[in-house]
Amino acid sequence: KSRADQAILNRYLNRAGGQEEIEALQPEDYGPELCRLIARVRPELDAYLVTERSVEDIAGLDLGICRRVFYNQEDFMELHLNILRGVQARNKTPFFTALVEYSKQPTGVFHAMPISRGKSITRSHWIQDMGAFYGPNIFLAETSATSGGLDSLLEPVGPIKEAQELASRAFGSKQTFFATNGTSTCNKIVVQALVRPGDIVLIDRDCHKSHHYGMVLSGAQVCYLDSYPLNEYSMYGAVPLREIKHQLLALKAAGKLDRVRMLLLTNCTFDGIVYNVERVMEECLAIKPDLIFLWDEAWFAFARFGPTYRQRTAMNVAGNLREKLRSEEHAKAYAKQQEKLKEADAETLLKTRLIPPPGARVRVYATQSTHKTLTSLRQGSMIHVHDQDFKGEVEQSFHEAYMTHTSTSPNYQIIASLDVGRRQVELEGFEFVQRQVEAAMSMRRAISTHPLLQKYFKVLTAGDMIPEAHRESGVTSYYDSDQGWTDIWECWAQDEFVLDATRVTLAVGGTGWDGDTFKTQILMDKYGIQINKTSRNTVLFMTNIGTTRSSVAYLIEVLVEIAKGLDDLLDDASRMERLSFDRRVKNLLEDLPPLPDFSRFHDAFRADDVTSEGDIRTAYYLSYIEDNCDYLELDGSLREALEAGREVVSASFIIPYPPGFPILVPGQVVSREILAFMRALDVNEIHGYRADLGLRVFTQEALDKLARRTPSRSAAE
Repeated sequence: KSRADQAILNRYLNRAGGQEEIEALQPEDYGPELCRLIARVRPELDAYLVTERSVEDIAGLDLGICRRVFYNQEDFMELHLNILRGVQARNKTPFFTALVEYSKQPTGVFHAMPISRGKSITRSHWIQDMGAFYGPNIFLAETSATSGGLDSLLEPVGPIKEAQELASRAFGSKQTFFATNGTSTCNKIVVQALVRPGDIVLIDRDCHKSHHYGMVLSGAQVCYLDSYPLNEYSMYGAVPLREIKHQLLALKAAGKLDRVRMLLLTNCTFDGIVYNVERVMEECLAIKPDLIFLWDEAWFAFARFGPTYRQRTAMNVAGNLREKLRSEEHAKAYAKQQEKLKEADAETLLKTRLIPPPGARVRVYATQSTHKTLTSLRQGSMIHVHDQDFKGEVEQSFHEAYMTHTSTSPNYQIIASLDVGRRQVELEGFEFVQRQVEAAMSMRRAISTHPLLQKYFKVLTAGDMIPEAHRESGVTSYYDSDQGWTDIWECWAQDEFVLDATRVTLAVGGTGWDGDTFKTQILMDKYGIQINKTSRNTVLFMTNIGTTRSSVAYLIEVLVEIAKGLDDLLDDASRMERLSFDRRVKNLLEDLPPLPDFSRFHDAFRADDVTSEGDIRTAYYLSYIEDNCDYLELDGSLREALEAGREVVSASFIIPYPPGFPILVPGQVVSREILAFMRALDVNEIHGYRADLGLRVFTQEALDKLARRTPSRSAAE
């Protein structure tokens, strides 16, 4: 034990369990405790304990990830062999290896796929350039066979089954399933497997469109949750826990809690807002102890392999929560709170951090786009499951949903890449994620401290993207030019929302270009820099495990060149050209339309007006009959209809890109705020909207007819 004051070391020890707790240990307990701490920080590692204590006694203790215990220095060879075996176990890729071996076998192809073995290419006079581009191996491994050492994704019994089991170990789930057609399909599989017609689902309104279509397929009664808006940057954040609890308590008061099936949230969001997963699940289970959670972690697969990030992943929290619910300390805390809250009203419950009952069921699902943040071919995704009731209640319906949405001709190359991607993160995921975070932090620092870049650009910080009420730590920025780097552990441990630093949102309104123009005409067309997400005045740069320091340096060079070009342009500009530039900047920085909340479902699609859930499937299929629909022009008949007091109801999903989620869903009432937002949109791509015809809405006759068939019940009734 050091006699010096080790402030930094003590801070890290407190995170691992508290300095006082560690100091209370006896020296002979240091080894076992270290094994348990390593399991918390680096669960993918193998640990081996070499000790002078009685190995027979230690072997029966909880040693976390400790593989074996060795006495003193008597078994060096055994220790060496065990280390090799552990590395080999993580290095194993059962399906990728099987596919490689299959490609080496001489075969005669008398089934589908002329491209198998590359025969239809090598014999061609016209398409041999394809073979030259891809090389022979991809065609040697292209087959529709499920035998000969391969396996079936739909009914895996061999190397695919083993590969999924290894992925489950790596990502901390109870079961893991591969998908070869993206997380969009994973989302629909999970929703269809778990949600029955009439079940109530609480869902983030600005989640990926696949979830909304999943609600249609399942026949759910949808209760949309509003995220907090960031009007200044034309984007949404995430759903405050208070809003979730408010909806659950309202459903409980209405006697509908038994019908509430699932809470569906995006973690982390496209823009990098990360939930406090533990707090959300604990407080929701305190109200609805068997609630199912679906966390869309399409952009968060990498988080498992960074200690700071891991604490906010669905599978990690599910495992920890299950252990916590079993403890005596938790049972006592729950009983004490229940006594205190015996007569509590709804407002008190909203303000209190609720404790779930010890008998609450841990039912958690996470869908991840492996291809987005880890090594995999495009559309390679995984479904991770930690559901106590999966075997008894869900397994059969899950496999039916999996069969429904999974192709009978899955791409073997994608499956193999998922297998290899899992190998990589188990062996070097920690290193790669650390480099990814470092690259993002370097980018943030370089842009934020460059005098020229500060004139036209701004890197958005946690303070810009998360309201103060949701940042209990008070941290506003991970880097400050005066104070340097911020220790982000405390933020991630306690704040309701945190910002994923690997997503660098850059405000570009000061350049006079909107986000889409800056993305397409400047970054892509002129400099070959690829990005995806934009808002009206921002662009998003995402680092990943493949981002290099050279890539970051090139981006900084490009931004500096753009800023210099703007300086030169404005120096030479006439007075009118300068006024035009200033107007564009003002329009992008100040004249921004407020982001609309979800209005409500029309009464024809609601069972009553007590709670807000609506029947989206009925609305969706009602629009299949063309006579039920009409088109209204935004600046003409639609505006006039709203001014006349008519309830205009959308017949379609309306999805502008950006932001990329529905601002209207079938059955939703079009509010004045939504109309104002649509009129202010300056994007080129709006799915579901016909610019030549207008907005597709239901006729009043169709709504009246449906209302007569299914009359709504008022609160009084």
